[in-house]
Amino acid sequence: MDPEQLLELMPFAMHSGVRLHTVTKDEVVGTLQWTPERCTAGGIMHGGAIMTLADSCAAVCAYLNLPEGAEGTATIESSTRFTRALRSGTLTATSRPVRVTRTIAFLETELRDHDGRLVASVSQIQTYGYPRG
Repeated sequence: MDPEQLLELMPFAMHSGVRLHTVTKDEVVGTLQWTPERCTAGGIMHGGAIMTLADSCAAVCAYLNLPEGAEGTATIESSTRFTRALRSGTLTATSRPVRVTRTIAFLETELRDHDGRLVASVSQIQTYGYPRG
């Protein structure tokens, strides 16, 4: 699947302005543009907007690593560390799998500003779903 097809599977991410650029099972890169509508007080990008980008990229990475027979994936744990505010420009997320098993994917996502400075890092676990029966 190409980035647009994958994004279409996530209507909330599309509505939120997430864009996907690189989509491989080893790395997913996406962006979210700073806009006033995505901010909290003081023109700082809202943590929820940052997490939307991180969760979307990690979900695609987990999906691209679906084990045989699995039908989908869902976030079951996510831990975020914010390191700086984003007041302008483009936020870029890079998600990579750390470990993939038959039941879960453990992923790390780095979020950087337009100057390459770390804005946040996210550790996440996605679970895989299998058909019942």
